[in-house]
Amino acid sequence: MDNTWTSFKVTGDYNTDIRSLYEAWATTAGIEKWFLRKANFYTVPRRTREPEEFIMKEDTYEWYWHGYNDAVFEKGQVLEANGTDFIKFTFSDGSTVSVNIYSRNGLSMVELIQENIPEEKDPSKNLYVQCQIGWTFYMANLKSTIEGGVDLRNKRVEISSNFK
Repeated sequence: MDNTWTSFKVTGDYNTDIRSLYEAWATTAGIEKWFLRKANFYTVPRRTREPEEFIMKEDTYEWYWHGYNDAVFEKGQVLEANGTDFIKFTFSDGSTVSVNIYSRNGLSMVELIQENIPEEKDPSKNLYVQCQIGWTFYMANLKSTIEGGVDLRNKRVEISSNFK
């Protein structure tokens, strides 16, 4: 990972087991509990994965967030999913996100790296900043929800997350 505006790393510690964290990232049911309003994962023959079914390499996805209507969504592809502790997927504007889950000092850790972020000429559209802020919030929400706390997301579309 380089130190330019094209990549960043966010790391969080979680008082839970690695399997639970992997399920939170790698299943529709899991990822909707802390990150997305709705997630659709599709197999290569375009079958929709069941809520508890693990994603696999080459799956595609459509993601929808709380606070936004269905016109705002992300499409991408799962590049790697090893079934235990690592996932990599395409993300916004051709970037990639890697999620590595491991144990350190009795805690489960999630290390997220987003790379290949295109540099923006217009600072108001800075994907690096927007994504880093977004992932920091959502990883904090993952910690809250997986450790029995409240879901911190705004779930009301009338209070949009878009600041004008």
